[in-house]
Amino acid sequence: MKRVFVSEALKKNGSVLLKGWVYRIRKSKNLVFIILRDSTGIIQCTVKNDNPYFNVANALTIESSIEVIGKTKTDARAVTGVEVVVNKVHVFQNAEKYPITKDKSTEHLMDYRHLWLRSQKMIAILKIREQVLKSFRDWYFKNDYHETNGPMFVGTKGEEGGELFELDYFGQPGYLTQTSQMHLEALIFALGKVFTISPTFRAEKSRTRKHLTEFLMMEGEMPFYNLSMALKDLENMIVFVCREVAKNCDKELLSIGQDPKYLLSIKAPFEKKTYETCIDELRKKGSKIKYGEDIKTEDEQLLMKGRKSFLFITHWPRELKAFYMKVSDNAKTVECYDLQAPSGFGEIVGGSERETDIKEIVANLEREGDDPKRYEWYLDLRRYGSVPHAGYGLGVARFVAWLTNAEHVRDAVPFPRFINRLKP
Repeated sequence: MKRVFVSEALKKNGSVLLKGWVYRIRKSKNLVFIILRDSTGIIQCTVKNDNPYFNVANALTIESSIEVIGKTKTDARAVTGVEVVVNKVHVFQNAEKYPITKDKSTEHLMDYRHLWLRSQKMIAILKIREQVLKSFRDWYFKNDYHETNGPMFVGTKGEEGGELFELDYFGQPGYLTQTSQMHLEALIFALGKVFTISPTFRAEKSRTRKHLTEFLMMEGEMPFYNLSMALKDLENMIVFVCREVAKNCDKELLSIGQDPKYLLSIKAPFEKKTYETCIDELRKKGSKIKYGEDIKTEDEQLLMKGRKSFLFITHWPRELKAFYMKVSDNAKTVECYDLQAPSGFGEIVGGSERETDIKEIVANLEREGDDPKRYEWYLDLRRYGSVPHAGYGLGVARFVAWLTNAEHVRDAVPFPRFINRLKP
């Protein structure tokens, strides 16, 4: 008999062969109730005491791997409305006492992350994450972007130098990449619009709900683009992804408390406000923030309170942003933006128009105490056929965490890495 998955068995009337793991088990004198789990769902399997495999079933433990053959039947009392009346049980491995129970701490669950991934909550989040990545790629390919990648080992910084993982690269100083942006800028002259979904590393010591030391960054870079064009692409892409996730992961969303209808309500265009206007709004709401200061987590939450959709914060003071961002006509701000997610989860996208004036880039690097000679290859991009261009980086884990109502960004990746966490 050919194996069927649980999702198929729930719709099938008749004999089935299932393979999976014991998610839950309840035993009595006359019956053993097995909740069988596979990658597609759970189903109740019952073994009666007159079954020759009753003792085999009675000896099963949580997460034992098994194969069952039986017949499906409708039963409103079953956890999914269908149960399998078992004829035969084969045990691949009877599991040892499972180290995860309901009362375990977050730290304990992190220690056993390799096992906690099997929980229904984590399975739902991982499936949603998979759909998110697929939908991003679908949008890019439909809109004539090319997928590519930059190196993981780099010789220059991309963001704040203090967040770099420094290493000895065969006798010369090297770093784990913070961003593929500069290498994507090189690739636009060959491929046009490009994107990458690549690992990114930040020596981030913050213990907040939104920081990791290793995460996937989705970055786009577009030639002949200005600020407004980049914002339009981002809006359309995020709306598309929300719609696709709502359509294809409705069951998973509902299981973790997210309403697919809410995701369908996300529409373009998103609200847009300058940094200066946001500072004024925050001060009216009681914040002590001053112009020229970064918008911290508490103020992000205050700013987004009551907002049900995304907010672009544009035109930040140049002193707060990176050396490669294009200076605005007023010479005080840069042509940049951060995208704030609803529910106070904070910034999930950062981007800008890129500076094309070599003198401006060199001056910015010198102002930051960096040596422009280390960036000669990057400056070459401004010497040979430079064009206006723009780009951004989107933190995939933060986006998935917002989308799934996760308490912490660590819940949105399979094996999170943050300060003091290097295993499993």
